[in-house]
Order: sequence, then structure tokens, then C-alpha cells
Amino acid sequence: MINLNIYGWNEMLAQLKQESTYSALIHGRVSIVHRTCYDVVSENGLFQCEFTGNMMYGKSEHELPCTGDWVIFQPFDENKGIIVDMLSRERTLYRKKNGTVADKQAIASYVDKAFIVQSLDDNFNVRRVERFMAQILEEKISPVLILNKADLVFDNQSIEEQIKHIASQIPVFFTSIHQPQTILRLRESISKGETVVFVGSSGVGKSSLVNALCEESVLLTSDISLSTGKGRHTSTRREMVLMGDSGVLIDTPGVREFGLAIDNPDSLAEVLEISDYAETCRFKDCKHINEPGCAVLEAVNSGALDYKVYASYLKLCREAWHFSASEHEKRKKEKSFTKLVEEVKNRKANR
Repeated sequence: MINLNIYGWNEMLAQLKQESTYSALIHGRVSIVHRTCYDVVSENGLFQCEFTGNMMYGKSEHELPCTGDWVIFQPFDENKGIIVDMLSRERTLYRKKNGTVADKQAIASYVDKAFIVQSLDDNFNVRRVERFMAQILEEKISPVLILNKADLVFDNQSIEEQIKHIASQIPVFFTSIHQPQTILRLRESISKGETVVFVGSSGVGKSSLVNALCEESVLLTSDISLSTGKGRHTSTRREMVLMGDSGVLIDTPGVREFGLAIDNPDSLAEVLEISDYAETCRFKDCKHINEPGCAVLEAVNSGALDYKVYASYLKLCREAWHFSASEHEKRKKEKSFTKLVEEVKNRKANR
């Protein structure tokens, strides 16, 4: 029998399950999402489950189960089942779905920490770190910066200068699978029952780090490309694995774009350490663009605030404002449509 406490099951989740109509059935955690089914870890082992048509009806794509979700299912074969209910999500990492205005995609749920993995080569991009960090903090998840491939030759002073506004807020680890002591320190930062999701671009070594933390090859990796010097991208799905008898690790495919799905653009000021300056602006609703008496602009002009950080803040704000406005408009349309459907139902009932 599998001890689901290691996978993060706790009293709060048990209480949520008791509130379900299907509380007498088996529960488990989604470990892998396939195109048409889900791998679910339960006390009785691993089941491959499908979603009931009733549950799928009327749901947006981001409301369907994602890796890390806790579900209730009805077994109907030795290792197959039907998902009949899903426990309410918490600490879910989203991103804006590519090619859409306000649709979002659920990456992983019930996440305690998010490891933002960057490699210390040409792939390093502090602006990308800021983007991940903003979305992660929005979901009340604890971000951690992992600077991987620390065995390579890199300009340590330059890296530390670029990340100083980030390192003052979140933990930073320099790691390499060729330096066991760095992996040990990272492993010690993960507590029993904690869920950690790995995010970052392709080729930064996320899957290799997961394998090193688990001390076995639990995820497929490829050799280093001779043409680019980088690991070939192999992760094609979000996959949950157990780190011994300690934490739960979720590997994710590398992403070229990570669009913000933030409802509150004002939170970005704190993420990028703009808020301390913004508090002394002449106007409370200052947008820090061209307003008189803007303390943020004064800090940029004096050099107290890095212009690149400020430019990144403006870019992320524009993106977040656009998503927030589009999301608000979409919700208004959904409410209007729901109201219209109810009116039609009432008219039919009164005939």
C-alpha cells in the first residue's frame, strides 16, 4: 500500500474529500496528464483514469485536471478508473496559453515551491527569471532560483550583479550534476511531503536535476548536442515523481514563452522591488511612466534603480494589464451568457 502522506495528502485534503458526494470512493493524485487520460497515484497503486463526460461539460481547459491535482475516482478494472470529482485547487501555477488573449493553462497544482532553473551559459536570462518569479508569487508559491551547470566557466560577478534584486527576496542555489555537494544542499531544502515544480527553458537541465535529486534515472534525458553544447530537450509532458521518501518533484517541458496570467498588475511593483520607491510618489495612482513627482523615475535617473529592471517592470505590467482587462471582459461575457441561459430555462419551465 502506498502512503499518500509522502505525496502531500493531509488533514485539510481529507476534510475536502468528506464534503464530496463521492467521499466513499478512492482518492489519488494526478502524476501525468496524457491527451485523453490521467495517471493517478492512489493508496492501491497507479491507475490510468478517464474523465466523466458530465465533469468535462462546460469546463474550460484550465479547469480540467492537471499534474498535482487530487481527484476521486471509481475503479472499474485492475488498474483503470473513472474520475468523478476533483478537490478544490490551491497554489496552482498557471501561464497564459500561447496564441490567446486571456485563456490560461494550468501547469501544476498544490505546489509548495517552484524551482526556476537557469543554466550558467548563453541560456541565462535574468528577465526570464523575473517573469517566472512574478507568476509564481501571484499564486502564493515560494520561488527558488536554481543556477545550473555551475561546473561551466562563467562570470560570477556579472551573474551576481544581475540577480541582486532577486537574491534579496528568494533563495538562490548554484548547482551541477557533476558537483554532488551542490545537489545535496538542494535536496536538503526539500521537506517531506513538499511538492516542487521545475520550470525553465529547454536545455537548462531540469530533468537531469530531478534524476540527480532522486539518485536514479526516473526521467528520460538526452546527450549533449555537439552543435549547441546544450542538452537536447526531452520532456514532453508534466510528470510527477517521488524523491525517495521525501518530497514530490514535477518536471515540466521547456517553454520558449511564459505569458503572464496575472489579475493584479500592481503586485509586480513588489516583485521587482519598485514598491519602496512607489510609496513616495506624489500621486497614489502613479503608473511610473511620465507622471510629475514620480519617485520611481527619479530612482532610475539617479541610478538607484537599474533601468533594465525598470524596463522589465513596464513590459510585464503592460502584459499583465492586458490579460487582466481581457479576463475581466471574458468573465462579463460568461456571466451574460449564463444569465441568458437561465432566462431561457425559466421561460421553458413556465410554459
